[in-house]
Amino acid sequence: MRHQKAHRKLGRTTAHRISLLRSLATSLINARDERIVTTLPKAKELRPYVEKVITLSKKTQGLDGPDAGARAVHLRRQAASFFHSGNTQQVAITGKRGAVRPPRTAGVAAVKRLFDDLGERYKDRPGGYTRILKLGRRDGDNAELAIIELVGNAREVEAEAAKQKKAAGSTKKSAKPSKAAASSGSKSDGKKKASEDSADVKPKASRTKADTSADDQEDK
Repeated sequence: MRHQKAHRKLGRTTAHRISLLRSLATSLINARDERIVTTLPKAKELRPYVEKVITLSKKTQGLDGPDAGARAVHLRRQAASFFHSGNTQQVAITGKRGAVRPPRTAGVAAVKRLFDDLGERYKDRPGGYTRILKLGRRDGDNAELAIIELVGNAREVEAEAAKQKKAAGSTKKSAKPSKAAASSGSKSDGKKKASEDSADVKPKASRTKADTSADDQEDK
């Protein structure tokens, strides 16, 4: 039986596997399109890893009270453990005249974006922050590829807005023929009524003429 085998080893040691997941999580959060292409087993392992750290960023949205700041810092420190640490030599060169501080690493940028943007986006979503799309098999090693992306990304929002706009346009187009049909129906009803009135008038006029001619003959 598969006891205590909840995760895939991915053919790596523990330290190498954790480093891999940290790199993939950093790439996913910092990606411009909020999506990356990787193998399917890696994507399935990355999904719970990323969703746990997004849940930590969500918890900072509802903090209140006198210790809210300390709790927010604690959550940031917990989330930082899911990514690679910052520059290890930054403290050593701080304060040196003329020394240029090295740029921040991608892990620090990922934590910042996580708490600034993603926590606010998913504050009302009870889980399911990522989506996996299968791509088929790769040429060469025949590995199964997949896309893992964040739900509610910019591309998805634009597609949904375009879909709603198209649906609104179709409803307007469908509403126009109904108005035209109603107007044509009213016109046809008016023509029918006018023809009926004219039919009623003509026999009446012919009857009066016949009556007058009969009266003339009687007078003669």
